[in-house]
Amino acid sequence: MGEVILTMKEIDKSFVGVHALKQAQLELKKGEVHALMGENGAGKSTLMKILTGIYSKDQGTIVYEGKEVEFKNPKEAQNAGIVIVHQELNMMNHLTVAQNIFVGRENMSGKFINDRKMVEEAQKLFDLLNIDIDPRETMGRLTVGKQQMCEIAKAISTDAKIIVFDEPTAALTETEINELFKIIDDLRKKELGLIYISHRMDEIKRITDRVTVMRDGEYVGTLVSKDCTKDDIINMMVGRVVYEEPKQKSNVPEDAEVVLKVEKLNAGKLVKNVSFELRKGEILGFSGLMGAGRTETARAIFGADKIDSGEIYIHGKKVEIKSPQDAVRHGIGYLSEDRKRYGVIVEKTVAENTTMASLEKFTKGLFIDKKKEEEISGKYVEALKTKTPSVRQAVRNLSGGNQQKVVIAKWLTRDSDILIFDEPTRGIDVGAKSEIYALMNELVKQGKSIIMISSELTEVLRMSDRIVVMCEGRKTGEIDISEASQERIMTAATLRD
Repeated sequence: MGEVILTMKEIDKSFVGVHALKQAQLELKKGEVHALMGENGAGKSTLMKILTGIYSKDQGTIVYEGKEVEFKNPKEAQNAGIVIVHQELNMMNHLTVAQNIFVGRENMSGKFINDRKMVEEAQKLFDLLNIDIDPRETMGRLTVGKQQMCEIAKAISTDAKIIVFDEPTAALTETEINELFKIIDDLRKKELGLIYISHRMDEIKRITDRVTVMRDGEYVGTLVSKDCTKDDIINMMVGRVVYEEPKQKSNVPEDAEVVLKVEKLNAGKLVKNVSFELRKGEILGFSGLMGAGRTETARAIFGADKIDSGEIYIHGKKVEIKSPQDAVRHGIGYLSEDRKRYGVIVEKTVAENTTMASLEKFTKGLFIDKKKEEEISGKYVEALKTKTPSVRQAVRNLSGGNQQKVVIAKWLTRDSDILIFDEPTRGIDVGAKSEIYALMNELVKQGKSIIMISSELTEVLRMSDRIVVMCEGRKTGEIDISEASQERIMTAATLRD
């Protein structure tokens, strides 16, 4: 590591009803990968948004390359050499990949944008980063994982001196993660300063040099990565030990009712002849690599994508599901992996989002019973330990993990019998993960049934009673948890025709 390139001291920031940062601090050196860790709501993203000009600080100093700075907007920060790869993607879905990468920095031929040149430059960048994406593809047609790789490529395409990675691997496959780490190693050798926000403990030891921990908006301490343990970091983050033991055997009785049966389901290019059963009180894990068709299967069952052929039975009765409204009426709730696009309306309040799928329960004539709405949403704020000053708070002011809890509260309010959790802990810290795991276990004890799609094998092994494995749109394995291992899952996940 080289000389100090960035120092942030005594940073304070308040929003309406929330003191987000209190005397926060961070130091970054050239050629360093510096992890920034803490529970959801600890202030990590807020601190980085202040650094990159998205928010203004209320108090404190930022010294960059020996000079005190305060950027008024992200463009100023980018021009100075500081860019951020956001956890919540900020792409324009109607534009092409190349147009998104060079937005605001378009290649011009006279008065006209030279799209051909931008496609060429984007392709060179993808070749350099070993990313297999067509620069001419429309951004909205890509998976979340590929959109994340585009966001990373966009940041690297600028002449940056500091890059902030906010949960960069949350939606990536293991292969993509390995490629990203190679890129990070190259950037480190070029003496860039890299700030790395992640909740994945195994990544911290693998890729970072130092770790700064925050809790409730305050600086807790900084550790040298190679000299500390996972438990050291977790104890600083949450003040308690969090255990993640794999499940040894299924908790589902052999004679449990089949609540959902899917037979020979086909939908689009990534759902091919998929069949499975879900039993009452069961957590059925769906595993596989990115692009395996897990999310597409869930979206077809929920009516979000058109089914080409196949049959769906709920409680033994064949049903037609042509829209999400049909699915909700049949007792199915869906927590999307992309919570900002499909899970919450960020401009609305916690209370409004909580009751969104159950408005008929809260209406009197033409009017919504706001008192009842706030009572119910308050109950779930307490039960899920959602960090919000009140149920009247706009969801956009909550951290990613707390937004996820609001989505869960929405489907609990609806009292859905079948819950599809798509990447339920993506971008969520270890403490909040533990709370969501406990909640899922409580739900199945109450007789709910859960399909859990997860890219984290440790999560699949910890939570599932059975595991369905998919590869390239097909079901390639079904494993009881008592016989499951990472090796067996990965073998099935790479089985191709």
